[in-house]
Amino acid sequence: MSITPFSLSLSLLTLAATSLVHAAEETPERWASDGKAAIQAALDRRPIEKQARNVILFVGDGMGISTVTASRIYEGQRRGETGEENWLSFETLPYTALAKTYNVDLQTPDSAGTMSAMVTGIKTNAGVLSVNQYSVRGDADSVAGNEVVTLLEKAEIAGKATGIVTTARVTHATPGACYAHSSNRNWECDANMPEGAPISDIAAQLIEMPARMQAAGFAQVDGPELVWGGGRRFFFPEGEIDAQYSVEGDSGRRKDGRNLVQEWIDTREGGSYIHNLDTFESIDVNADSKILGLFESSHMQFEADREKDAGGEPSLAEMTRKAIALLERDEDGYFLMVEGGRIDHAHHAGNAYRALADTVALSDAVRVAREATSEEDTLIIVTADHSHVFTMAGYPARGNNILGLVANADGKLAEDAMDLPYTTLGYQNGPGYLGASDAQPEGPKVFPHSPTGAKGIREGRHDLSEHLHGELEDGCDAFFSHLQESAYPMSSETHGGEDVGVWASGPYAHLLGGTIEQHVLFHLMEFAFGFSE
Repeated sequence: MSITPFSLSLSLLTLAATSLVHAAEETPERWASDGKAAIQAALDRRPIEKQARNVILFVGDGMGISTVTASRIYEGQRRGETGEENWLSFETLPYTALAKTYNVDLQTPDSAGTMSAMVTGIKTNAGVLSVNQYSVRGDADSVAGNEVVTLLEKAEIAGKATGIVTTARVTHATPGACYAHSSNRNWECDANMPEGAPISDIAAQLIEMPARMQAAGFAQVDGPELVWGGGRRFFFPEGEIDAQYSVEGDSGRRKDGRNLVQEWIDTREGGSYIHNLDTFESIDVNADSKILGLFESSHMQFEADREKDAGGEPSLAEMTRKAIALLERDEDGYFLMVEGGRIDHAHHAGNAYRALADTVALSDAVRVAREATSEEDTLIIVTADHSHVFTMAGYPARGNNILGLVANADGKLAEDAMDLPYTTLGYQNGPGYLGASDAQPEGPKVFPHSPTGAKGIREGRHDLSEHLHGELEDGCDAFFSHLQESAYPMSSETHGGEDVGVWASGPYAHLLGGTIEQHVLFHLMEFAFGFSE
């Protein structure tokens, strides 16, 4: 689709006019009234100081502060609003803090070390799952004796129901840290492990968890009631997966010949398996069952692409709603971990559109959880494991398209020192660098892009005014596929090292405040459950 400079300016002026309408409603008196109401709401806030029956931990993988802000605006603009005044569902939770995310060995962390901190209560090294810092990454012999009990395992020992919901592979770093103990987050399948390793791969550890803990003296442990996400390929032997287990007949990766899905079914009372939207929707929430759900060979679809999936996939909100309905039947309560795993993947790809859409999907899941539970007995924590080098810059007018070019209040495009327009959102590094690569010529890059070289790099930037156009609500392909510019080229954008937000409600949520070490979140959840006593 082409667009003339006049029509581009007209579109920007329309956005500016929308901003003025909202500004007319936001009088000085209104701002003052809203401020007093916020103080009164804080005065009326009542800490809940009693043991939590349930704990739900939401992790937006890679959901840094700039991601939250941009997603808030994006969600509002999708409704036709200016966006800045919007609130994501979890931003209205009453208690907040900032969490320091560094690993023991890294200033800018990875997901394995950060999630391990949140579910074990100690910081550890990057790349390892629920082992302490004395376990050496890649050394399978260094796991024994350095394992740390996770919150999910403690909940199992206490007789509570447990569940894991993720849009990533269920063996990926964030969900894997809940149940596995490994010196390498990449050992998701036996094919990825060194020969003769004395520990099981991460997929096998999920299946073996009840037997492992029963052998350690915890006869009551029967494993999670549900584990839902992607990652089919690590649960089946090499070769094509039987149609009863798979949507598209994808292939397994296991070299040991084990069918871990069948082992799940055979070793659990009421064990069952789901793999597409139809089987998900057929779940009877009143039946006693333990359900393994693997909806993709690898990760689940980005929210922006989910409707195009051949077999259909439930949304993160749908999975959260059904997970709570299943788990709440346990009279002893439950622990549920919900991960918006693909926020991180979209950022690594340099595609803000998909990152923001998946953040809104996580917000939808939190909203569902708040509606389905009571603050009186359920502690809800929403946080991120780490941030990304994702920026919001320039001085765009109120209501300016968050995914578009920076425009001033008069509708004119802002320009850099080269007299070229630029976007509000960008990345410090990543695949969006405008120079030529082996995959795409110089100029704006489109999703997906993973450059293996940077040949023919041109000095200076490109004019983006013909590349990014239209309005957000039009579903314009330019925004859908555009990779935000990066300052220097990398095949994959990197994490950021700044603190991340924490939002909470429910029993003992008021103990959050200020800046905390990330592993303190485990101790809050443990205390709320009454385990620390």
